Amino acid sequence: MRTRVDLLLLLVAISWGSTYLVAKELVTPDSVVALLALRMLLAAVIMAVVVAARRTRVTAAELRAGAILGVLLTAVFAFETFGIAHTSATNAGLIISLTIVFTPLLDAVLSRQRLPGRFFVAAALAVAGVVLLAGDGGFRAPSLGDLLVLVAAVVRAVHVTSVSRLSSAAPMDPIHLTTVQLATCAALFSATTVFHGESIPRYLTHLDPALFLYLVIVCTVFAFLVQTWAVRRTSPSRVSLLLGTEPVWAAVIGITVAHDRLLLTGYLGIALILAATAWGRAIEQHHRESRPPAMMLQ
Repeated sequence: MRTRVDLLLLLVAISWGSTYLVAKELVTPDSVVALLALRMLLAAVIMAVVVAARRTRVTAAELRAGAILGVLLTAVFAFETFGIAHTSATNAGLIISLTIVFTPLLDAVLSRQRLPGRFFVAAALAVAGVVLLAGDGGFRAPSLGDLLVLVAAVVRAVHVTSVSRLSSAAPMDPIHLTTVQLATCAALFSATTVFHGESIPRYLTHLDPALFLYLVIVCTVFAFLVQTWAVRRTSPSRVSLLLGTEPVWAAVIGITVAHDRLLLTGYLGIALILAATAWGRAIEQHHRESRPPAMMLQ
């Protein structure tokens, strides 16, 4: 059983790593919103079918929390996908991994907990890695795409922290919560297509159906359902460790499949990001697990 859980989680990490290249193949700056609207619409419909099959009711608390989180998730997808349209798949997949650093920092501020000094060293090394990766041999400023993905990483940290806090306030079914979030994203992106970029009907005329279905079914619905299933069968630390390999796969796929070209400093940046985020995750996890119960409740 444990091997099967690990393999499925690893498949999720690989699919997430491939998301950046798939999205880059599917979008232009004008079609970002149309793609996101279609992706969220189909994902929300599939999740709604899952909810209906379980014969469970979404509570008022889940609706409220899901709507709030859905607005944040909309911002994450918007910044991330617009960023992907303006940078490489490798850069996008690695820069978004800084969420692992930003989330504990935000949580520490909100909970008024002090993180170990080593964590800030890891954070600084991760940021240095991004600078090396974006500059790739020079001191040029990050591209527009790099900056948009960086904003997405910050907003994703806000989203993750909000999920934790809203979920702890009242019992919530994770499938219900995700379904409401996806439906909120679908509604917001669909409304935005009226004012910005390509319309959904026009985008459908040149959409690659195979890549689109892979993005929705494998990278969105399958990934969420596996997480929900896996967290009940293994430890949260193990889930985090396996899903944390996402940037590794993003780099591998970007370099080998998309043929993203990097100089030696770019590879050094990749190594710094991967090492620093893994170190930062380990420091934060050890710090969280070693805190006395009284402090954790504050």
